[in-house]
Amino acid sequence: MMLMGDCYLPSYGGGCYPQNGHSAVDAAARKRTLEDEILVLRSRMEQIFVQEKSFTSELVIEISCLLDLKINEYMRGASH
Repeated sequence: MMLMGDCYLPSYGGGCYPQNGHSAVDAAARKRTLEDEILVLRSRMEQIFVQEKSFTSELVIEISCLLDLKINEYMRGASH
C-alpha cells in the first residue's frame, strides 16, 4: 500500500503472476483482490473528482493511472 493524499491506495506491484506452482484457488483469490482494488481506486477517483471538480487534478490523474494499471493486470489474468 502507498499513501496518496489523504488515503491509502493499493500500490502497483508489477506485472505477471505466473501460473506455475499456483493453484486455481490462488488465481481466484488474486482475481478477487484485483477486483477489490479496482473498486477502491474507482471510488476514490470519483470522490476526488467531486471534491476537486476537475478531471485534470493531479490526484485524479494519479489515481486514474493506477486504476489503468490494475485493470490491465486484471485483463491479463482473465486471458489465461
